Amino acid sequence: MEKSASGHLLLPEKGGSRGSLGFLCKLRKMTTRVILFLALLSILVAAAHARGHHKGRHGRHLAAQNVTYDGKSLFIDGRREILFSGSIHYTRSTPQIWPDLLDKARRGGLNVIQTYVFWNAHEPEQGQFNFQGNYDLVRFIKLVQAYNMFVTLRVGPFIQAEWNHGGLPYWLREVPGIIFRSDNEPYKNYMQGFVTKIIQMMKDEKLFAPQGGPIILAQIENEYNHIQLAYEEKGDSYVQWAANMAVAQQIGVPWVMCKQRDAPDPVINACNGRHCGDTFSGPNKPYKPEIWTENWTAQYRVYGDPPSRRSAEDIAFSVARFFSKGGNLVNYYMYHGGTNFGRTSSAFTTTRYYDEAPLDEYGLQREPKWSHLRDVHKALLLCRKAILGGIPTVQKLNEFYEIRTYERPGTDMCAAFLTNNHTIEPATINFRGVNYYLPPHSISILPDCKTVVFNTLNVVSQHNSRNFEKSPAANNFQWEMFNEATPTTKKMPIYQNIPAELYGLLKDTTDYAWYTTSFELCQEDMPLVPGVVPVLRVMSLGHSMVAFVNGDIVGTGHGTHEEKSFELDRPVQLRVGTNYISLLASTVGLPDSGAYMEHRFAGPKSITILGLNKGPLDLTANNWGHSVGLKGEGMKVFTEEGALRAKWKPLSPVPRPITWYKTRFATPEGNGPVAIRMTGMGKGLIWVNGQNIGRHWMTFLSPLGQPTQSEYHIPRSYLNPLDNLLVIFEEEGVAPNQVEILNVNRDTICSFISESDPANVNSWVSRRGNFHPIVDVVGPAATLECETGKKIVAVEFASFGNPTGNCGGYSLGSCNAAATQQIVEQQCLGQPTCTVALNRAVFNQNGADLCPDLLVKDLAIQARCS
Repeated sequence: MEKSASGHLLLPEKGGSRGSLGFLCKLRKMTTRVILFLALLSILVAAAHARGHHKGRHGRHLAAQNVTYDGKSLFIDGRREILFSGSIHYTRSTPQIWPDLLDKARRGGLNVIQTYVFWNAHEPEQGQFNFQGNYDLVRFIKLVQAYNMFVTLRVGPFIQAEWNHGGLPYWLREVPGIIFRSDNEPYKNYMQGFVTKIIQMMKDEKLFAPQGGPIILAQIENEYNHIQLAYEEKGDSYVQWAANMAVAQQIGVPWVMCKQRDAPDPVINACNGRHCGDTFSGPNKPYKPEIWTENWTAQYRVYGDPPSRRSAEDIAFSVARFFSKGGNLVNYYMYHGGTNFGRTSSAFTTTRYYDEAPLDEYGLQREPKWSHLRDVHKALLLCRKAILGGIPTVQKLNEFYEIRTYERPGTDMCAAFLTNNHTIEPATINFRGVNYYLPPHSISILPDCKTVVFNTLNVVSQHNSRNFEKSPAANNFQWEMFNEATPTTKKMPIYQNIPAELYGLLKDTTDYAWYTTSFELCQEDMPLVPGVVPVLRVMSLGHSMVAFVNGDIVGTGHGTHEEKSFELDRPVQLRVGTNYISLLASTVGLPDSGAYMEHRFAGPKSITILGLNKGPLDLTANNWGHSVGLKGEGMKVFTEEGALRAKWKPLSPVPRPITWYKTRFATPEGNGPVAIRMTGMGKGLIWVNGQNIGRHWMTFLSPLGQPTQSEYHIPRSYLNPLDNLLVIFEEEGVAPNQVEILNVNRDTICSFISESDPANVNSWVSRRGNFHPIVDVVGPAATLECETGKKIVAVEFASFGNPTGNCGGYSLGSCNAAATQQIVEQQCLGQPTCTVALNRAVFNQNGADLCPDLLVKDLAIQARCS
């Protein structure tokens, strides 16, 4: 057996990541002591939880008066705090959804909500402000306070955030001489004007902590280090100016700059990333606390991306690691991603945003991520006094194993973090005379330096699976269509010699613009070689295009998030005489990052006909007509009033491109989330009762051969009580025959536990926001729990043996106890919650050991709530 230099016994486990049954037996002997200790902790945490949130639910909101900091932590009203924060953007949900999101965030253990301020949402036209509906910033912040949480306000005003133009309004591009995010007077003047307006609005509403409000931190700029070098000395001086301008606002709470190594005093530099506990070099001054502004809970997706995930275990590890090393505030980006409604997403970003967050796009709890993070928060809160008041010590046992303790001599204050950073092998570490089993890449938290109450890899929470179910009431469609006419060069509003730059033409008022030109061909111009067909070549700076020649579609083309430019090459049928080219060019959101954003361009750059008898015909400078937007947009055919202006007709058996589709649908049953599945469609936009719910793009497939996003969120608040107008604009030649309205739920719940999981013996289960030690079960147990008001109505899968798969898709293995289904049904059917012990004697009802060669068996259960 190996010993470290400090004498700690190291016992690497070679039997797999779940440990050994021999160690399980040792732990069982400790069960009684562990249960009593956890019961006491449960009572204390539940009482603190009730005290902390009773006020918020009855109108007596939190009211901080003073926020300061030192090198260890923030002080709120003179009290050191450890802070768990989550990003929830008011613009990416609706006021009707905000209370549910904030309640779930609070119950998930958060005490801070972080949000950006979205300049282009609030000032889309210069001097014209909008703070209504989804953009009611003050209402959102006051609601956060009502739920007894603090706020970090990321004023920016450049925010990136995968939001259109990084939050900068389009009109800013047209200010003479402007250079974004640089020591440039025009930009600084407008930036300071907006920042001052927002700060004054917060002051007028008494929302900063010294005024009794919830805002305890504010952020200026955003990840500027990424581009600072591009501006040379103008970048360095801009950082100084931005910090000084912010501090001069005198808001009474600290300012932060994320990913800004040279953040000027007193601004705090903060970390963004997935593992800031190990990758962050720390504050740039010893008297600043460690703040993590973005712990990425998943990855946002752009069209063409495959699914992206980050496990609950990895996030929990990163959080425990950060606080074990003296971190003070962690923020999950995102805690709820939500929806990029309308045209608000940045270039090529999907309508769905950070769906893999603890709260998914629809605001439903994604398990086990939501519960597992809630439990790490609770475990860390039990260590709060030691972390903030104790003296830290570090014992590095080798390159993988580490013990960090916080204790105050002469008191019983002590907390320990035991870390195994080996990604494959588990280990046993001896700490103060006791052996502790550590799974691979995990941290065990001991709030009394004795008892493990949480291990980051041991998920005791149930899992769930999201269901999209076709609404019985809402899918009796009667579709009608309205075709956009393909324009020629006649009667176009704008003419110029060469194609206009697309961003400047659209001014971010629509995705679409028509470009048209005409040219003459003689018989001798036509190809002489039989079978040779001329080719239309369009070189475009982005983002997408539908090309027509003589009124007939010849093809589509598009760029990507990484490379927005593209080349469209399509064979075309030309004729002797006049030929017309019509290009419907479109954007998919403006860029949101990088230096010199004001110099980004899009649209057709070069147009050529190849394969003619006399050689290539360059039409780039052939005099082009331009028209901004679509006829249907101008008529507002997606509204009740506008739909009456169009001449709708029945669906054509041969769908045409550039077509509007209209139908009505009944409001789906229940009160849960609603979505529309766009199977069979191409690319375009969707409106429900005049509300634009975003861009759809089904034909941009991921490397897996599937659309990046198939379902699109329809907020319940957008629906009428009975009947609703659905309008789809479709660029490609397809019809909405397979479109479906769906109800969305997470009523499929699962538990997967193993005999080799010793941590289940001395763990708590989490119910209704409190800790409950498992006192009625000896050994591992599967616990299932429905949402409030629902019961288990079906056991869809149950297997004791070696089942495989994940929640929503389990399969039987080669070993299965036939009695499992019946046993689980007896325990669980009709119950809102149930616990099933993992006991071989119970499952092997005939007395013989099932599959004796299988040393370690698993229990998988999938149930349905209703």
